[in-house]
Amino acid sequence: MDSKPTVLIIEDEEAISNFISAVLTSNQYQVIKAKTGKEGLSLFTSHIPDLILLDLGLPDMDGVEILKNIRSWSKIPIIVVSARGHEREKVAALDLGADDYIVKPFGTPELLARIRTAMRHSLEAASLSGKEVDQFTVGNLEINYSKRLVFREGEPIHLTPIEYKILVLLSRNAGKVLTHDFIIREIWGINTDESHTLRVNMANIRRKLEANPGNPQYILTEMGVGYRMVEELGE
Repeated sequence: MDSKPTVLIIEDEEAISNFISAVLTSNQYQVIKAKTGKEGLSLFTSHIPDLILLDLGLPDMDGVEILKNIRSWSKIPIIVVSARGHEREKVAALDLGADDYIVKPFGTPELLARIRTAMRHSLEAASLSGKEVDQFTVGNLEINYSKRLVFREGEPIHLTPIEYKILVLLSRNAGKVLTHDFIIREIWGINTDESHTLRVNMANIRRKLEANPGNPQYILTEMGVGYRMVEELGE
């Protein structure tokens, strides 16, 4: 039995599919390829891969429909790989459950890093089986969830209840981009427009956590899309 992680590539452009396949194969991944959405769904159900790289512009259906279909019953990591670089399309894909979004053209190191992050999150979620992690640490920042305490360089940081909730949400999803709408729904609930409030709270959080709030290390901005908490410094 092959222990290599299996990646399903759903991509109709043969040159791109072959390039990604060569990169993954040389980095110890097993690869399955599909040129259409229908073929991709069929291969997904028959092979149950460990991760999907999904193009949105397929000849027979929009990749968004595949994303919706799979997300209705599976939590398999899905990374959208698309030439569509508009912010609204990134936001839509992430809101529908994509784990990440890479815009073509992209570099090999970026692709491999995004795949490692998505697969690591999936494995962690499976191993935890609903158990809560007690703390999160990155660089000099530490969050103790059970005690609701935050430290930077060992010194306690005072956060308001809303600031703390935002920080917890980001840290529990470290490495993933959380859209503005997703954060707002999770913190303030549906049918609200708290975009200005979110920006104000994020500015306050950065002022308290970051050595240089204008050049943040811990919480990065994905322009027009949302925010991402890093898993390690230097990302």
